[in-house]
Amino acid sequence: MRILIVEDEQPLADAIARGLRREGMAVDVAYDGESGHEKSSVTRYDVVVLDRDLPGMSGDELCRQIVDSGALTRVIMLTASGTVQDRVSGLSLGADDYLAKPFAFPELVARVRALGRRATPAMPPVLTVADVVLNPARRSVLRAGQPVELTRKEFGVLEVLLAAGGAVVSSEELLERVWDENADPFTTTVRVTVMTLRKKLGEPGIIETVVGSGYRVPVNAGVESADS
Repeated sequence: MRILIVEDEQPLADAIARGLRREGMAVDVAYDGESGHEKSSVTRYDVVVLDRDLPGMSGDELCRQIVDSGALTRVIMLTASGTVQDRVSGLSLGADDYLAKPFAFPELVARVRALGRRATPAMPPVLTVADVVLNPARRSVLRAGQPVELTRKEFGVLEVLLAAGGAVVSSEELLERVWDENADPFTTTVRVTVMTLRKKLGEPGIIETVVGSGYRVPVNAGVESADS
């Protein structure tokens, strides 16, 4: 998942970003509402973790902008106030969820994952193609019942490919969905990651290269050896 954190308390924003990255998510950070608006306008995020009490452009206004744009992005609001009135007010702006500070980080992770599954196209809690089973919540991959140890980026690439339902995913989209804004678009990082992922998954191969377009995992993958 691609996540945007908009939080003016920099230490908190950076701590959330580190934690979500450890969970295998691609995370960008903005420290004010204007920067958050700019980033959310040019990048398709699955979830925005949004502090309600921002200076300048408030979290309320940014939430309205995201909702009014028609984006499929889900918004979880963070606030120092956890009163019922505050929750009702936040949700009435179009936010999908609301979490009062201080919060338990595992709860934030669970809520972000739940919102990510509600993005379009809807993603099931467990992704299965042939004998490959990927569980995003547990960050586990099984092939023929045996665990496969993957790096965070390899896991993210496989998750995006399986969730595509057989459609071709371009290198540019993989870079956008799995890496963050600091990734160099001119590197071979996607190709190298796909190559190591194929090796770890073993035979028969399930990831096909579609020359000039990208990669895909066909719905009947594993029946025959995939093209390399």
